[in-house]
Amino acid sequence: MAQDAADAQVNEGAKAPSMRTVVVASSAGTAFEWYDFFIFGTLATVISRNFFAGLNETAGLVAALALFGAGFAFRPLGALIFGRMGDRVGRKAAFLITVTLMGGATLAIGFLPTYEQAGLIGPALLIVLRILQGLALGGEYGGAAIYVAEHAPDHRRGEYTGWIQTSAAFGLIGALVVILVTRRIVGEEAFADWGWRLPFLVSAGLLAISIFMRLKLAESPSFERLKAAGEEAKAPFAEAFGQWGNLKLVLLALFAFMSAQGAVWYTAFFYTQIFLERFLKVEPATVNTLMICATLASAPLYVLFAWLSDRVGRKWVMWFGMTLALVAFFPGFKAMTLAANPALAEAQAATPVVVVADPADCALQFDPVGRAQFISACDIAKTSLANAGVSYDNLAAPAGTLAQVRVGETVVSSIDGSQLAPDDLKAARAQVDGEIRAALAANGYPPQADPARTNLAAVFGILMIFVVAATALYGPMAATLVELFPTRVRYTAMSLPYHIGTGWVGGFVPFSAFAIVTATGNIYSGLWYPVIFTGISVLVCLFLPETKGKPLD
Repeated sequence: MAQDAADAQVNEGAKAPSMRTVVVASSAGTAFEWYDFFIFGTLATVISRNFFAGLNETAGLVAALALFGAGFAFRPLGALIFGRMGDRVGRKAAFLITVTLMGGATLAIGFLPTYEQAGLIGPALLIVLRILQGLALGGEYGGAAIYVAEHAPDHRRGEYTGWIQTSAAFGLIGALVVILVTRRIVGEEAFADWGWRLPFLVSAGLLAISIFMRLKLAESPSFERLKAAGEEAKAPFAEAFGQWGNLKLVLLALFAFMSAQGAVWYTAFFYTQIFLERFLKVEPATVNTLMICATLASAPLYVLFAWLSDRVGRKWVMWFGMTLALVAFFPGFKAMTLAANPALAEAQAATPVVVVADPADCALQFDPVGRAQFISACDIAKTSLANAGVSYDNLAAPAGTLAQVRVGETVVSSIDGSQLAPDDLKAARAQVDGEIRAALAANGYPPQADPARTNLAAVFGILMIFVVAATALYGPMAATLVELFPTRVRYTAMSLPYHIGTGWVGGFVPFSAFAIVTATGNIYSGLWYPVIFTGISVLVCLFLPETKGKPLD
């Protein structure tokens, strides 16, 4: 009992906040920020139609996914900016600013004009706001995790910081629920037209709550002691990255578990959505419902694995999570195809699709900046198949051969659009697309997953394997990062590897995996992106020191 009382209030002085207040305020604010960030990724398909309407369907989706990743790309910069502020001025000030910046940028997206309404102004403003979101989230996570950890007792630090990890699940749940409810209320047609704005506008209320809660918090006790002794860092960058002892820890954190965390978490919670909806043709509302259930189930697992790390150690709990993901991704996604759309799996096995073309006539089937036209006969054929979400094999033909698509015994000849006028090119694309889709339908390829044949329980079970892997890796991670680095440069040093791992590796999972699929023609080939990054961490993690119970000061 005496220890529990000590755990409940670890600051000096009578006005120190309880651990419950610290955890609730920090986790709630972080959850609201994750909500703001995740609604963009969840609405990538709708965003592509409204802001990248000048591109074809595949290029528009890839551009939206790339912009989703762009927000992550700026997170390391935000980590540096706000990490320096947190190590020099204080933890509270830094994450109060980040939550205001994130909420304001998200709210503004809800008022943006679309491509149809304002041309390129809409996408340009969207890019700016997405960058601001990335900068804000770059400073948010480190501040919240450190704030809780520096209040928590050594022997329960994993358990308390596990609630910060859970905030990502609550943020994603909030985003999915608001989107699903909005879709049901306004209908799919209205949602695609204007209803998509409502989830962004909800941020106004969340922003007010976040600011109110965080204004009630005091500074962390570790930073207060550091400041009272006059030992706060004067040059956090030089100390964190210019001294080999600290830089070595930064690199170890990045390659031992942060690269895997980004790859595993965003594959489990984001790329699975794209795979189910885009390739397996499952209804968007069904996909949202599945992801809400999986995310709800994930919430207690973060705390469970974080609590477990207080007892058996952080390192091996995280290693279990990343190893499970490594061995489960390829067989899991293939099993998901059998469960979600068995007719597609049967058609692919019975009647493979083959593109026969001169390799010199074929370009990569993705373009992040939307400048490539894909007008050769091979490009037009492959673009049509990519839009249909169908796997295909490539067969080299003699130079100068006009590309063909073979679906069983059916052969569809493509059209070379390089010499066609814009209107004729559009008509040629429509003709080839119609003939390919007719050939696919005639050979058993379903235009949509049949709900009557979809085994939702099996799909959910597969998703839960990925969820267990992601939560085992992510749950103990906050405590591990905080314990690795000294108090003087903790905010700066831990934020950078975290946001490179989640921002650059994780944030680009949907874009990179989808791009690899459209380039190769194999709907499973995109999984090589997360598998490679995870495999690196599985090996490097063996050299990670155990930090469980390490004093912070």
